Amino acid sequence: MVAAEPVVCRAGLIAWRAALYRCFGRRADALFELVDAVLTAQGPVGSLVELSLEKAFRRGHGALYDALACGVIDVAALRELIAGSWDGLDDGPVKIAVDVSSWPRPDAETSPERCHCYTACRCDGARKTIPGWPFSFAAGLQWGASSWTTLLDAVRIGPHDDPTLVTVEQVAEVSARLDTAGMLVGRPAPIFVFDSGYDLTRISYLLGTRGARVQVLGRVRSDRVFYAAPGYAGRVDGRPGRPRRHGDRFELSTPASLPPADERLSAQSPRYGQVQVSAWHGLHQKLGRQAGWTDFAGVLPIVPGTVIRIQVEHLPGNRKPDDVWLWHTAPPGTGFDLDLLWKTYLRRFDLEHTFRLLKQTLGWTAPQIRTPQQAQRWTWLIIAAHTQLRLARTLTTDLRRPWQQPIPTGTPITPGRVRRGFGQLRRHLGTPAGRPKFTAPGPGRPTGSTRPPRTHYPVGKKKPATDEPTATKPKITG
Repeated sequence: MVAAEPVVCRAGLIAWRAALYRCFGRRADALFELVDAVLTAQGPVGSLVELSLEKAFRRGHGALYDALACGVIDVAALRELIAGSWDGLDDGPVKIAVDVSSWPRPDAETSPERCHCYTACRCDGARKTIPGWPFSFAAGLQWGASSWTTLLDAVRIGPHDDPTLVTVEQVAEVSARLDTAGMLVGRPAPIFVFDSGYDLTRISYLLGTRGARVQVLGRVRSDRVFYAAPGYAGRVDGRPGRPRRHGDRFELSTPASLPPADERLSAQSPRYGQVQVSAWHGLHQKLGRQAGWTDFAGVLPIVPGTVIRIQVEHLPGNRKPDDVWLWHTAPPGTGFDLDLLWKTYLRRFDLEHTFRLLKQTLGWTAPQIRTPQQAQRWTWLIIAAHTQLRLARTLTTDLRRPWQQPIPTGTPITPGRVRRGFGQLRRHLGTPAGRPKFTAPGPGRPTGSTRPPRTHYPVGKKKPATDEPTATKPKITG
């Protein structure tokens, strides 16, 4: 039975690759071989045109650029295909991390729809902005320290989009696809994990109005203020008046002034030492008509949730530990498991390993392409490549370097090592792509013709004085 498992996994990977090929429309052969070129390239992907020299890509470099320029990908079918490939789920709620990663394009003045993307500066650690294309990723998580995640979705955030609305739409659609695939049957509501920077109150409220049964767990800044529910319906002096909507203040910046926690637990971690976790239920934020609530019709809502405080004894590298504050909401009737929630948030950082793999190894941000539509096609090709690495992690041989430590028995191979051995595995998988046809080089640009200067686009939400994009003036020489 154990010997048949690799054969079954290999057959499943072959079937998945055939289904992936059916998700491609125009330029399907070039798109599929481009994914294989990313998987079989020696070393990190440094540029797009160099992939045309790989053996897996049997066409010229013109076909490569043509596939990204006018190829067709059935994104809806690809999303369902990837959702159905998620295996190895535990018995608890499905855990999904949502975060934004940016594709820097600072010098691409002729590329439209760029935004001001936040990035960390290595000089002083301050957060600065750089023009680029931000993408919101949703990735499935699993227990245990691992560099593996299951990329489920990627949505580009445009300069005129509301990031919160884009996130709510993405969460609702991912939850619906998992439900359709039968992964939520018999489980509690799935947990979507966010890092700091998200409007968790607004996300929870909008998801509730859509009828999405999901749990929201995210980090909040340590200077936030929450409020308890009012303990009475009238005024203190007994006179008539509007009932209070907010109770006592709950200031995260002054932990000593907080009331006793409703729930507590202690745990021992080999990485953080003694861990203390506390929870206070029924707390909400006081909303104002600003940011996303500016145009809200009617009385601003009250969204109660649970504030969670995590205290650790030490951090790796003898760094000074700071308290971590989380906020959690769940649909009515969902059980509250404090031990599950704080461990789920720690697993959110596995997504950072995936981002590093996408950018530094698979070359997600390496191509110098011009339009955001090309960027979206390339992003889904990279997600398809990452999914194949995950499905092949039990089929490839660990081709470790002499200076690398062997992976312990029972521990899955890292994504980088799986990619290193994917070239040998591909010989046994075959390819559904057709052979290239013989063609002669095109005539090229007619002699004496010139190309007008490309249009320059502003960055972010600022628009030029006219509705038309700003065009560059030709330089006069001579």
